[in-house]
Amino acid sequence: MQTFPAQQSRLTRFLSLFSARRSAFWRRHKGLLMSAAPFLVAALMAVVAASGQQFSFIPNGVFFPNANGASQTYSTTGGGIDLTGPFFQSLGTNGRSCGTCHQPSDGMSVSAANVQQRFVLTRGKDPIFRAVDGSNCNHNIDVSTFAGMSAAYSLLRTRGLIRVAIAVSSNADYRVVSVNNPYGCNESDVISMYRRPLPTTNLRFLSAVMFDGRESSTATGTTKILYSNYPTSLLNDLAHQSSDATTGHAQGDGTRPTPEEQQQIVNFEMALFTAQAFGFRTARLDAQGASGGPVPLVNQPFFISSYSSVNFLLPQFEQPGGLVIPGDGQFTPAIFNPFDAWTGLPSMHPRAAVARGQAIFNSKPINITGVAGINDDVSAGGLLAGGIPSLQGTCGTCHDTPNMGNHSFPTPLDIGTSDPNPSNPSANLGGLDVGYLPTITVCKTDPGTGLPTSTCKTTTDLGQALIDGKFDHVGKIKGPILRGLSARAPYFHNGSAATLLDAVHFYEVRFGLVLTPQEESDLVAFLSAL
Repeated sequence: MQTFPAQQSRLTRFLSLFSARRSAFWRRHKGLLMSAAPFLVAALMAVVAASGQQFSFIPNGVFFPNANGASQTYSTTGGGIDLTGPFFQSLGTNGRSCGTCHQPSDGMSVSAANVQQRFVLTRGKDPIFRAVDGSNCNHNIDVSTFAGMSAAYSLLRTRGLIRVAIAVSSNADYRVVSVNNPYGCNESDVISMYRRPLPTTNLRFLSAVMFDGRESSTATGTTKILYSNYPTSLLNDLAHQSSDATTGHAQGDGTRPTPEEQQQIVNFEMALFTAQAFGFRTARLDAQGASGGPVPLVNQPFFISSYSSVNFLLPQFEQPGGLVIPGDGQFTPAIFNPFDAWTGLPSMHPRAAVARGQAIFNSKPINITGVAGINDDVSAGGLLAGGIPSLQGTCGTCHDTPNMGNHSFPTPLDIGTSDPNPSNPSANLGGLDVGYLPTITVCKTDPGTGLPTSTCKTTTDLGQALIDGKFDHVGKIKGPILRGLSARAPYFHNGSAATLLDAVHFYEVRFGLVLTPQEESDLVAFLSAL
């Protein structure tokens, strides 16, 4: 069973702060402390864990502190998170469990700060530090010393990245012509990608499993999630993923998880809902009529968009906020509404900033260009014949799932987070620092000769193309669910945005989005409250 050292340290510090000068503090901050009472439960659990005792259950309502306040994870079964089931058991051979990379303290993902703290506290012995995929490369490394481990696991420690090594399909319509991997994994037949662990919560709202969709693809023997087969396809894909994760990440022998354990893991995951619940400036995010926190997500309407309901010829998607079933005529372009009740507060109130940020997300115009999956032709993986060179949209054009913010339609997009800048390899065209990532150049092959053509692309992540072998899918990945962002920094699939402000800056540079400093601050306040 895993303990949660990042949680322990932060909560212990909170408990110490609370104890200091408690009488005066209580008189001055009585209201705040009453609203933050669940912190005390978590703090006491941390003290128990720090003393060498492990706990087996986290009740609903416990707050897990992070840089912007605290998140909560709510389970619809058993009154909380059961830490004794197969999700938290070592089912492989290297000591890892699902909980190794999916921690309740980090919104059921894992933050880079959490990983670094575990590295220091365990001197690199925590099960997350395994060369199978935790190290930058799995050959020509020295992990016999602390310094060697520090170097070998640098991307995991600083960016929270797991190495995903996938063989290039034998029938791919492209050729890998060069791999420049600074860590030594320069093979062109098996490509090492570096990605953040996705949260294993709020899974009811998924339209594809994994960043590259490989657990929801016929290319891997799994099922594409569609309106017509949801939720059966999602449940089957998650069961398949639990087996693949045990065989790969945990180096299992293929005998576990058993079908019964797979079902228990899927049931556990599907019962979880996570969101930020407390802000250091806003206090509770369900106060004054707001509906922040995880509990409202339990009954949030959702369906997988069908192809006919995704129509970029319209000003907006036909699908998003307020729509319960396709074609019910209840379309609204507002993707998020938890903080509508705060719109009338005085402008200087911290909660008013969150409401303004929500409005920016829902309605600020963005000129969407150069996005593979939207602006390209359907023959190249786009959604419309002929493509749309320029689309006037909003944040919700791509982050369209109501009150979740991920894709409701199972198609990945390439917005440029994997693109290196040819003139400056340390930064991509959106201003992100990706210099720590390898660069891979692939060229489309001639159907007749099989030889590379002059149509090439250099990227730091092949995305969906590594799964289905299609050159037109290079760099395409799915967008993650946005709830619980504050618990799992850094951001984007490759950890290239250290903060939410960095992520906002990317969109400003990439799409020419013009935001005032106040609008940037408001948008970050909103994203922090999700």
